[in-house]
Amino acid sequence: MAKKEKNVEGRMTIWEHLGELRRRLTVIAVTLIIAVCVIYIFAPELILFLVNPVADVVLEMTGAESLNEALKVFEAMEPFVLRFKVAAVFSIFLTSPIWIWQIMAFFLPALKPNERRWVLPTFFAAVALFMGGMVFCYFFILNPAFDWLLSQLIGFSSLVASASNFVNYIILFELAFGLAFQLPLIIFYLIVFNVVPYKKLRKNWRVVYVALMTFSAMITPDVSPVPMLIMFVAMTGLYELSLLVARVVLNSRIKTLEARDSATSDEDEDDA
Repeated sequence: MAKKEKNVEGRMTIWEHLGELRRRLTVIAVTLIIAVCVIYIFAPELILFLVNPVADVVLEMTGAESLNEALKVFEAMEPFVLRFKVAAVFSIFLTSPIWIWQIMAFFLPALKPNERRWVLPTFFAAVALFMGGMVFCYFFILNPAFDWLLSQLIGFSSLVASASNFVNYIILFELAFGLAFQLPLIIFYLIVFNVVPYKKLRKNWRVVYVALMTFSAMITPDVSPVPMLIMFVAMTGLYELSLLVARVVLNSRIKTLEARDSATSDEDEDDA
């Protein structure tokens, strides 16, 4: 009887929540495993594709005629680990619509009906921003970053291009930019739920810029200033774009909250 009442009310017990979480994690895990097994077959081509943005730098520093000749491995297990790692990263990238949706769908029942209208736009925005961040990194970050890093050895050493080392750094760069490009969604929902009002974000832009610079320095996986500065410029642009979108989409809500805050401030002054 209690179970029927619970179903009528649409509520879930903690065990049902855990069961739902397990089901969605299973979908994510199975999807990733299948994707990794398929993509593993094509890993050699994908490794060359990953390293391609820095190919001119690698070839210049090593004196090799091709990436196949320039990239080296030093351990017996390294080829397998490298192929598996690359397959996993491409699986995360290509299946991002599935795992992002599974994560969002888990929290969907907790949302109010008027809040659920934001789910699909948020889903498409999250996928587009994640993929956009990785694509941006591939075309605009990797080459100048590695060019600066490898230029530091000129005059005292020569390069032995470890395939694992290069791929590891490229993967870190790609994931860092994919995650960093979620900033517009974070800003948008901070304003939607009035965690940080639009007026405060707009007024304290200097503090935000310093925070973005610090974050850029922390999230970029190397110590060179080039990717950090490009990351900062990109995130600053995304921050300003997110405020613009919030102002357009949430204009009436922002005005209502600003009017309420102004009225509250006036009442406090009167009481004083």
